[in-house]
Amino acid sequence: MGKKEEYIRRKDRILTDKKICEANRKLFKKFFEETEYKLKRKNRLSELDNGCYKTLCGYTSYFKNVNLWFKNKEWKKLTKTEIKKVYDDLEDLKLRGCSGKIITSRTDYYDKIFKSLPFELAGKVEIAREVMKYYENNHKNEDVRFFEEESFKKIAGATETTIQRLLCWLAWDIGENIFSLIQLQKLNCVRNVNQKTKDVEYIINLPREKIKRSRRARSEITNFRETAQLLDVVLKDLEPEDKIFNFGHRNALKFLDKAVKKVNVVCIPKGQKVTFKDFRSSMACHLIKIGWTTDEIKARLGHSPSSKAIDKYCNYLSMGKGKPKVKVQESQIESLIEEVEKLKQMEKLTAIREETKNEEIEDLQKRQKQMELIVKRIVDDTGQLVFSIEK
Repeated sequence: MGKKEEYIRRKDRILTDKKICEANRKLFKKFFEETEYKLKRKNRLSELDNGCYKTLCGYTSYFKNVNLWFKNKEWKKLTKTEIKKVYDDLEDLKLRGCSGKIITSRTDYYDKIFKSLPFELAGKVEIAREVMKYYENNHKNEDVRFFEEESFKKIAGATETTIQRLLCWLAWDIGENIFSLIQLQKLNCVRNVNQKTKDVEYIINLPREKIKRSRRARSEITNFRETAQLLDVVLKDLEPEDKIFNFGHRNALKFLDKAVKKVNVVCIPKGQKVTFKDFRSSMACHLIKIGWTTDEIKARLGHSPSSKAIDKYCNYLSMGKGKPKVKVQESQIESLIEEVEKLKQMEKLTAIREETKNEEIEDLQKRQKQMELIVKRIVDDTGQLVFSIEK
C-alpha cells in the first residue's frame, strides 16, 4: 500500500469513528483540509507527494492519542487545568498511546499539536503555550554524538550479509538517512570510472521524492572504494527498476543493533547507543577531520550552501564534488604512505640485521682461514698434524 492510500484509509477511519465526538471530528477534518493545501502550496506541488502523505499519516496517530488523553472531550471546551494535567503526565512519562506503549516522543505532540494549528483551531493554543512556558525545544541543541572511522569499519564488518554491509557503507559514505537509502533503486546508481584515479565510483542520485523535504535533491559521488565494490556485487543481478535493498526500516534497525552489540561500539563522547542517524553525523565529523570545508559538507548532507546566490550554480555543478573526493583519497593515501614507511623501516632493520649477520659470518670465515694457515705451517715444519679443524 502506498502512502497516499494509507493516508486516505487512516483519515477516513478517524473522521468516521463514532467513538470520537463529532465536534473533534469536524476539527480534524478542517485541519486535514488546511494542511493538505498548505503542504501543496508551501512545497510548490500540483499534487501531494509521498513525503506529504507521510507527514499527514503521522497526524492521524497524534489525534487518536491526544483524544484518548482528554477522554474524548471536545477540544474547544478544554480547561487550562486539563491541558496542564496532560502536559505534566507527558513530561512524567505517565501517558500511553492507543497502542499501549508509553509515549516518549513528547516534542512532536508539543510542537505539532498543543502549540500549533490543531489547538489553534480549538482556540486553546495560547493556553497551551502558557502552560508549557518552561518547555523548550532543544532538538537543535542536541548533544554531539558520533563514532570514528575505525568503529564504523568494525560495525560494517560485523554484518552478516553483503546487502547489510552495503547499507552501512552507503550510510557512512553518502550521509543520507536510512529511510531514503532503503528506497533507492538500481537506476538511481550510475557506475563511473574516475578519470584521474581510474577507480570505479558510483554517482548516487537522490531525487526529491526519496528524501526528506528539508533536503535538496542532489547527486553524490561515492568516496570509498568499498562502497563501489559492494554496489558492483549487489547491482549486477538487478533490473533498473528493482530496489537495491530487499528489506525495510525495521529489519535494518535489527541487523544494525545486532552488529553494534557484537563489536561493542558506542557513540562519542557520552557512550550513547549507535543508530543509523549517527552514521550521518559521524561521516560529517570524518570529513571535517580530513579537511572538507563547511560548505562542502553541507552540500553533501543536502543542506543549502552558505551563499544563496550561488545555490543554483552549486547544485547544477554538484558543488565541485570531484575536488572534495580528492581529500578522502588523499587521507587514504596518507595512511598508505605511513604503512609504506613502516614497512621500509622494518626492511631497513632486517637489512641491518642481515648485514651484521653477514659480517659475523665473514669474520668467522677469516678466522677459519687463519687457523688453516697455522695448521698448514705446523704440518710443514713438523711433518705431522698436531690437531685438526672440522669445517
